[in-house]
Amino acid sequence: MSDSNLAPTDYNFQVKDCFLGAQMLFVAFGALVLVPLLTGLDPNVALFTAGLGTLVFQIITRGKVPIFLASSFAFIAPIIYGVKTWGIPGTMCGLAAAGVLYMLLSLLVRIQGNDIIKRVLPPVVTGPVIMVIGLILAPVAVYMAMGKTGDGAIVLYPQAKAMTISLLALATTILVSILGKGVFKLIPILCGIVVGYIIALIFGFVDFSGIAKASWFAVPNFVMPEWNLQAIFFIVPIAIAPAIEHFGDVVAIGGVTGKDYLKDPGIQNTMLGDGVATSLASFLGGPPNTTYSEVTGAVALTKVFNPAIMTWAAIAAILLAFVGKLGAILQTIPVPVMGGIMLLLFGAIMVIGLNTLVRSGDDLMEARNLSIVALILIFGIGGMSFSAGQFQLQGIGLAGILGVVLNLVLPHGKKE
Repeated sequence: MSDSNLAPTDYNFQVKDCFLGAQMLFVAFGALVLVPLLTGLDPNVALFTAGLGTLVFQIITRGKVPIFLASSFAFIAPIIYGVKTWGIPGTMCGLAAAGVLYMLLSLLVRIQGNDIIKRVLPPVVTGPVIMVIGLILAPVAVYMAMGKTGDGAIVLYPQAKAMTISLLALATTILVSILGKGVFKLIPILCGIVVGYIIALIFGFVDFSGIAKASWFAVPNFVMPEWNLQAIFFIVPIAIAPAIEHFGDVVAIGGVTGKDYLKDPGIQNTMLGDGVATSLASFLGGPPNTTYSEVTGAVALTKVFNPAIMTWAAIAAILLAFVGKLGAILQTIPVPVMGGIMLLLFGAIMVIGLNTLVRSGDDLMEARNLSIVALILIFGIGGMSFSAGQFQLQGIGLAGILGVVLNLVLPHGKKE
């Protein structure tokens, strides 16, 4: 008798969880698909690897943290460069290695404790590295907002109309992020894309021919990595910044739920989960995964702290990955719409790096700190490169390694 009375209650609870999970995916959706659309990867693969990565993360952390993992913005610049230079398979090799770096850092934390990461990768290193990522991408955003390809070589749309679309998409994103209420405040990117898409429709910039050709059910276009040492040395240093951000994300979700996830399940396990999810995504042709602050905001808004909700979000992402027409629809979004969003997005990445330095409280005019920050920025933005035979380091990768080395070898001043 009691079992039959409980059954409907359990069923209703599961249905409720399912809808809550779908809502979490909706919050993450705009940012999740933006990365593959900007970098030339398959958005359906990104959906699949986000869902799979989240499930793997939950297994490794024993289902204790209500976090959703999806496409990382920090890797947009290296993926764009990598796809252009080595193709998608070679780039995936470097991205898989970035996941391995996370795993090594988790092992280091397991052996030495949480403070070892702060000593090796302090804000004076991670802050300017994050800034370099945003600043290097700035020309790509401007070109696309003007209706050109990312390198500015080809004009795709008339500049005046393209800028109208991009600036309206940008304005919408900003206004929703500032004035939005409830769930709308969590999806400013998605709102900006929708408004930009509508204006692009009015201008006749949207081509629907690919949607008709696409089937309803289709296996995502998975791509296996190919060994490429240059891609590894180029991309791995870039993983330093998001690895540090991972600490902040775990602390943030802990602040929302009132639990200390640094101790249980432990930062070593959350970072391991992030690393395995990133490498797994790369082995399927998807972008690296990272913890999504949008979803953390949704958790705070809804007060739903049950990590099982993220299981449903992950399942929803995996199911949507096999809807062929969804990917075709996403591919119809014109370049100026993406460019408008990128103007804010890449600027925000730079500001995050700047804020990392400001919040650290370090005296940037102290000779040691000035040298580290200045050289990271100039080497990264200026495009400094170093090569020896087939080995080559440049841009963000070189700047990241330089910062780590300088932090370890330069003596501290008397004040410090």
